[in-house]
Amino acid sequence: MNLNERIQQWNEEARQCPCGNPHRVVDMQIHMHDGALSEVAPYLQRKGYGHVTVVNDDPTFKAAGERVLSDLRTAGLQADEIRLQGNSVGDVVADESYIVKVLLDVADASRAVLAVGSGTIHDLVRFVCYKMGRPFISIPTAASVDGFTSAGAPLIVDGTKQTFQAVPPEAIFADLSVLAAAPQNMTAAGFGDMLGKYTSLADWHVSRDLGHEPFCSLGSRITEEALEACVTGVDAIAQGSTEGAGILMDALIASGISMLIIDHSRPASGGEHHVSHRIEMELIAEGRKQILHGAKVGVASALLADMYKELAEHEHVEAFQVYRSLPSTEQMRSWLHQVGGPATIDELGVSAEQLDRALHTAHTLRNRYTGLKYMNERQ
Repeated sequence: MNLNERIQQWNEEARQCPCGNPHRVVDMQIHMHDGALSEVAPYLQRKGYGHVTVVNDDPTFKAAGERVLSDLRTAGLQADEIRLQGNSVGDVVADESYIVKVLLDVADASRAVLAVGSGTIHDLVRFVCYKMGRPFISIPTAASVDGFTSAGAPLIVDGTKQTFQAVPPEAIFADLSVLAAAPQNMTAAGFGDMLGKYTSLADWHVSRDLGHEPFCSLGSRITEEALEACVTGVDAIAQGSTEGAGILMDALIASGISMLIIDHSRPASGGEHHVSHRIEMELIAEGRKQILHGAKVGVASALLADMYKELAEHEHVEAFQVYRSLPSTEQMRSWLHQVGGPATIDELGVSAEQLDRALHTAHTLRNRYTGLKYMNERQ
């Protein structure tokens, strides 16, 4: 089954889910194949969106934005462009200044906003669309994160990473040729984001048993199947082929749909994400260039794997048995190296001191029970 068919199946399972927690019906069209960009203009015409805004930056303009703008204008649509420029270190950041820029530059007459890019541009657009009441269209240029389908926008406000209510896209146009042509480090980041599901899924079981937090076997299964598909397809992903791009993007979208259905991020975001967020906040405070989100997540997950396994070995807590089944740190680093990404803190460019601060403070960023939280609170 393709993703659209699986989404309908998951919606039906969610309606009958015995977990007792709220579920969301996902209404989203996924166009994922080689040449999907050609379907953007016809889709907008069918929806009656005669005036739209395209948000991109210099790299994503070259990757897909230029083609999208040309196609829309050729089809007779009015397409405004917002080209985001990097800050003093060359980064586009999802913070207050960029939010305001997008908010101010989307014309009142614009009927929809298209995000052409990867995680940061999508987070800015999804939040602005929520505030302005506009439909949000996703055009990924790299299979780099699992947040394309998200209804939440992780934004930096007052120097702190916080997730705000936003809207999910009503349609995603994932052109496999565009994704395969993305820099391999971005593909490796997407794989790292998926690899982080090993520790996040384990943390979710622990949060259910020790923190009495909401758990859903459907959400867990969707995420686990997506993770397994990535690990099985690691050779194709490492080759940077369209086949590999399809395997990875399918998994990233499925992981995102899982979070959307259950309306929280627990299956895909545990201690490894908290460490990643803390490191990101510190780099921003220091005025340093950002590290790809998935790269940080993959390295953090690999690091936590053996720490969690050791926790299960030495602590007589039944809930921690789930940590025993994690792959070893060595195995996870091998996969990260295979796809061309960093696998250690040194390769990530993060100092031992920064890592130590993250490991001892990251658990405070979210009100969520994790192995990382336990290790810090027992001290």
